[in-house]
Formats: sequence, C-alpha cells, structure tokens
Amino acid sequence: MTSKWLFSGAFLFELSSWAALSAQLPVGQAALLYASAHALGSLLLSAGIWLLLPRRYKFPLPWSPLFIFALAFFVPLLGAVGVILAVFPALYLPRKQQEQAWDSMSVPELPFRPQDQRRDLMFSDGGLRDVVRHAPSTEKRLNALFATRRMEGRDSIPILKLALRDPADDVRLLAYSMLDQQESGINQRIETALGQLAAAAEEQRPALHATLARWYWELAYLGLAQGSVLEHVLNQAREHVEQSLAGVSNGESHLLAGRIALQQGLLEQAETHFQQAELAGVSPQKLVPFRAEMAFIQRRYEEIPAQLATLPEPLLQRPPFAELARYWL
Repeated sequence: MTSKWLFSGAFLFELSSWAALSAQLPVGQAALLYASAHALGSLLLSAGIWLLLPRRYKFPLPWSPLFIFALAFFVPLLGAVGVILAVFPALYLPRKQQEQAWDSMSVPELPFRPQDQRRDLMFSDGGLRDVVRHAPSTEKRLNALFATRRMEGRDSIPILKLALRDPADDVRLLAYSMLDQQESGINQRIETALGQLAAAAEEQRPALHATLARWYWELAYLGLAQGSVLEHVLNQAREHVEQSLAGVSNGESHLLAGRIALQQGLLEQAETHFQQAELAGVSPQKLVPFRAEMAFIQRRYEEIPAQLATLPEPLLQRPPFAELARYWL
C-alpha cells in the first residue's frame, strides 16, 4: 500500500512539473516550479521502487536509491518515464530461470580421486613433511596426517612427531592420538605375550621370547621410545632374543639380535650374530645394509661401495637405497 501512495504522489508531481512548463509564466518561475515538482516526483518514485526491489538490490545504502533518483531526476521530461519502463517490467515480468546444464565447482581438497590399493605402493614422506611443516590450511595438514595411515610405521612416525609442534590444536591432538594408538597396540601385544610366557610350557618359551624381542625391538625401531626408555627397551629386546636363541637357534633370531646389538653400539656382537644368521640360511643380501652401516661406523668407507654393489639393481632404485647408491656407487 505504501508503494502505491508513493507512485501516485510521484505521478501527480510529474504532471505538475509538465504543467509548469506549459503554463504562461516567467522563465525563471517556470523553471523553479518544474525543478521542485520534478525533484519531489523523482524522490517519491525512487522511494516506491526501492521498497519493491529484491533485498540484494536494496543495498548498500544510500547508493541504491540514490542511483534510481539520479536516473529519474537528471534526465529531463523522460527520466521518470524511462525508469518506470526499465524497472517495472523486470519486477513484474521476470525472466524465467533457465535450467543449468552444468555446475561450476572449485577444486576439491586432496585427495580427490580414488587411489589404487597396491601392496608394493611406495610413499615419499618428503611431500607430507612439507605439507605438515608449511601448508597454511589446517585441513590440508590434517589430510597429510591421515595419509600416513597407509605408510610404513618407520616413515610415518617422524611426520607425526613433527605434527606435535603444529600451532593448531586439532593437528597436535590427531598426531598425539595416532602415535599413542601405535604405541598402545605394541604395548598390549607385549603384555599379552608376557602373560602367555608366565604360563607357557618349556618348549613354548623360546617362541614367546622371540615374539617379545620383536615387539620390544619394534618400539625402538619405530622411534616410539627415547632416552632412558629406549635403553630399557633395547635391553629387554636383547635379553629376550638371547633367551630365545638359548632354546632354539635360527637365522631370523640371530639377525634380530645383530640389529639390536648394532643399535646399542656392540659391533663385535652384531657381526657375530650376522655371521650366525648367514650360516643359518639368511640371505647375504639381507645382511648387506647392516654390514655397510657397521663399516661406516668403523670408518671403513672403502668397503661400503663393494657391499652396496652386491644388492639387486631394482632394490638400489628404491628408497632408502636410492640415495645411498647415488652417493656411494
């Protein structure tokens, strides 16, 4: 109802402005009457049209109604008529909305396509490290942590530890939760094996000792133990693997004992276990990385290229041997 009164007033003032031009009055008086009536008519017309506009066209104020007023006022005689002819058909006869044939979308966050699940899938942790360290988006850093679930534990642990220093609470809590989940799973297996060992028969004890040695070694190998805890874990692993070898001697247990001794810096014991493992049937190629590491620690650098050269060529092209081969060979 308000708009109708505004339009009626605008119509009357516009008629008055035209009448002032056609009346037999002095030029100055006629111009003043015309400008006054035309201004009031344009003002009422602008107010009426502004009330009918959709909300998205009403703002910002005062520019939206001022634009309509300018169109009506500054075009003599035909300004108001032009505004009416331009606006009213658009208000009451809107164009029919056409069916949209396609929907424009922004590029989704990674990963945005299915990935092949392959057992031999290799990951490069460098890209995920960069995302966790430098990505400005918290969501991208969270996605990087979720991606570590498909990585080997040895590669994922450093990335999760890096995320513990993230400024975002969500990233830190997720990293802590994933680390705690891995550590808790190993500790539960150790507790289960210790409970079985307490009630096991004598012939079952070597196998249980070997199992305990592997799980203790797993805590150290994955980097889940640090400082004095790491020293305790390695001592427990060495103790259990030695008890396992005292009952049943096999190549895999000698290999594990050698790796534990190498980690503890007991190089002579490590070499002895590696020799026993080789005699028990462990492939010499499987021992090459550890013997090369021993040669490096003892500064026998001239032996390293010859040892790495015995590895198969496809293995030297894959991490972690690719970088070693590029440097030493």
